Amino acid sequence: MSDSPLKATPLTDAHRSAGARMVGFAGYEMPVQYADGVLKEHLWTRAHAGLFDVSHMGPAYLQLAHPSGDPEADHAAVSSLLEPLVCGDLKGLRRGQMRYTLRLNGEGGIEDDLIVGRPLSQDRQGTLLIVVNAGVKEADFAAIAAAVGARGELIRADEGGLIAVQGPEAEAVTAAIMPEAARLSFMTLAPAEFEGRRVIISRSGYTGEDGFEILTSAAQARPLWDRLLADARARPIGLGARDSLRLEAGLPLYGHDLDPTVSPVEASLDFAISKRRLRAGDFPGAARIAAEIASGAERRRIGLRILEGAPAREGAEIMGEAGENVGRITSGGFSPTLGRPIAMGFAPAALAQPGRRLSVVVRGKRQPAEVVVPPFVPHHYRRQP
Repeated sequence: MSDSPLKATPLTDAHRSAGARMVGFAGYEMPVQYADGVLKEHLWTRAHAGLFDVSHMGPAYLQLAHPSGDPEADHAAVSSLLEPLVCGDLKGLRRGQMRYTLRLNGEGGIEDDLIVGRPLSQDRQGTLLIVVNAGVKEADFAAIAAAVGARGELIRADEGGLIAVQGPEAEAVTAAIMPEAARLSFMTLAPAEFEGRRVIISRSGYTGEDGFEILTSAAQARPLWDRLLADARARPIGLGARDSLRLEAGLPLYGHDLDPTVSPVEASLDFAISKRRLRAGDFPGAARIAAEIASGAERRRIGLRILEGAPAREGAEIMGEAGENVGRITSGGFSPTLGRPIAMGFAPAALAQPGRRLSVVVRGKRQPAEVVVPPFVPHHYRRQP
């Protein structure tokens, strides 16, 4: 527990003015909910457009110290600075494309999950946009800076604003202010303008819904937030609903579902492992991960539909058919969309088949549960046709 005072985002005053209940999260004072409460905020996002302050996250730019001026060569060069830390194919990114990847330790455990994007603009080749998790961003930035050395420069952008607009009406709300939004597909980014100043907008998010994340300067954050909220289709949403939305979407949360002991294969994040990188074996923990892909990991992250009883929260035991302890819950709660408790956790791979009956222990009582493959609620990302 740190005794350091909580940091504010550029939108903290806006949350207080709106009557948000503020809590400490990852060293920041953040809104957990507004007057409507978590349930209504969750359902509003699923039906309309939810506005989230995610300025506590860790956006940064990695750029070459000495670019050659050749766009493709410079992209390959800056990618080669970051690739030794992650398992993703960064060199293969197209202009304007983003990729989910994992920073790994020498044992193949996950130190963080992050997004890396290649800018669209000609004058920004040789630069990567990186967004890391709030709780471990200092460790991430230190690891990247140490790996890069004098060959590049890591420029932090986490003192600005990062606003997420999520939900089926997110495009209409965002494109009314920045028409560039409508031209983006899932996991792409582009520069845009707001009130004559540059912002970076990406079609991405952490709810399973279609949506955008907008990176702005600190000075622009409040005017943009207010402008977005002037649209009747948009409402502010707190961290409580953000967590229940991502749980329904089956998206892991670092520090809960992911940690330095968990491999990408165990976490059911096999898609994040580049085939090119796996063949080369040129990322941390590649030998372990290759072995798990070939022979199977002993445990896997699973989804659980709780059939009776109360929600199973993080740390709850998962029990086998004979009543033996086979794993634990890492994320769990009530699903407003489904009207029932759901959870994610780790169990032996042999028990991870969909439809298998297990149980969870809540307040000392066993409750029946069924293994399902996340997401619990289908994703609604806007992909290219």
